[in-house]
Amino acid sequence: MPGLIGRKVGMTRIFDEDGVQVPVTVIEAGPCPIVQVKNEERDGYRAIQLGFRTRKASRATRALVGHAARAGLDAAPRLLREFPVGDGEEYEVGQELTVEQFEAGDRVKVTGHSKGRGFQGVVKRHGFAGRPGGHGHPMSRNPGSLGPGTDPSRVIKGKKLPGRMGGTRTTIRNLQVVRVDGERNLLFVKGGVPGARDGYVLISK
Repeated sequence: MPGLIGRKVGMTRIFDEDGVQVPVTVIEAGPCPIVQVKNEERDGYRAIQLGFRTRKASRATRALVGHAARAGLDAAPRLLREFPVGDGEEYEVGQELTVEQFEAGDRVKVTGHSKGRGFQGVVKRHGFAGRPGGHGHPMSRNPGSLGPGTDPSRVIKGKKLPGRMGGTRTTIRNLQVVRVDGERNLLFVKGGVPGARDGYVLISK
């Protein structure tokens, strides 16, 4: 089972059979047509290329329009992503994958781009404790001493310092599918997933 491309709708809560509230992220997943099937003989690996949503004709290149037309699509997809395929799985170009491949209780991993936080200091970025708060310390949130003195007389590579925070490709594993809504193409996943609302995510088992 490869997976799906989806869009993060937002977070809400639902109640299980015992009346316990469960925080969930709602993901609009699929339907995703298979645009291309890759095999070991031609490409060196087994995978399928899925499309998600449609792109305006004025915003699609002729190469992308032709690529979609070969798969029998009327419009070029807005997003194309590849998913690896196992040895026993067979798929065809033009086939549509939906949320029906998932069911409540499944464990999935969700990949997306985390929210960008901009340039941040060490207290927010790495969780440094900072200096004493009393008596008006002049540098209460600076990182402190950076490196050894005589030897090696430089800052060691990989030291936690201020810098750009967030905005990176992030994967959260072992999330539980709580509910599947096949009519509205919605997937309810327990907990939070990377990214802001309306951000694209990849869901796979």
